[in-house]
Amino acid sequence: MLKTLAVAPILAMALVATTPALARPPLKLVEVPKAAGPAVSLFNGKDLTDWNAWLGYRDPGLTYKDPPVAPIGATAESAEIFKVVQEDGRPALYVNGKTWGSLVHKGDFRDYHLRLQYKWGKGRWAPRETQAPNNGLLYHSHGAPGAVFGTWSRSMEFEIMLGSVGMVVRVGDPVSATVKAVDDPSLIEPKLRFSPTGRDVAVVTPNWNVEAASDAEKPPGQWNTLDLYVLGDRAIHLVNGVPVMEVRDIRAEGQPLTHGAIQLQSEGAETFFRDIALEPITALPKIVAP
Repeated sequence: MLKTLAVAPILAMALVATTPALARPPLKLVEVPKAAGPAVSLFNGKDLTDWNAWLGYRDPGLTYKDPPVAPIGATAESAEIFKVVQEDGRPALYVNGKTWGSLVHKGDFRDYHLRLQYKWGKGRWAPRETQAPNNGLLYHSHGAPGAVFGTWSRSMEFEIMLGSVGMVVRVGDPVSATVKAVDDPSLIEPKLRFSPTGRDVAVVTPNWNVEAASDAEKPPGQWNTLDLYVLGDRAIHLVNGVPVMEVRDIRAEGQPLTHGAIQLQSEGAETFFRDIALEPITALPKIVAP
């Protein structure tokens, strides 16, 4: 979930070339825990009976404007936005993106390693038809559906957006976290990028996001693998095996947020998901600079 875009590509490239934080080699993941139990599949490849769908406004352009109209909510219309299809010869969870909304798994999870694959489709819809395709893997989701901008549940977000996969975004004002970050003038506000050697930054207004350490996404049309390690109020984001984010002190209403549902977004771009599964863990891996 992202409201604005980064600077123009040419300017961004020039800034990247002069920003020390971006010149560093990829981070490394160490002390990776073994599974503490059997894996649990969140997608059965047949239907979405394990998930609850919610749709936002008929005009997604109203999403951030506190409109006087009600969101669509939980209706049969969601079957055209979220459904099971065959893609590349295998079952996939298809997200249309035209109407914004959320698909929330019915389970409540804590202390896990989640892995999924996603790839972009070709569809792009207003008001983001000319912007980077966008979706999100939201974790520790809780509370009423549509509580955030009439569209999403409160949560912490593993951003899925072209060029920014792995960014952390807080979803909902009561949600906050702490991330180590450095200043990066090439980014959108608040111009912060994750670095394990950076300073502690509170992910609260106006610091509503922190960019991933690097862009490890594959070209559009290819499948990407996301790994999310969660232990209590801490989390680590990996993109195609590359660690890009560590989140600490996840809180809601000032209290530690240690569990919740898994939530996927519909936000203006066709997206395919598959192989969504998690396994329990009792320790969190560590991110280190090479």
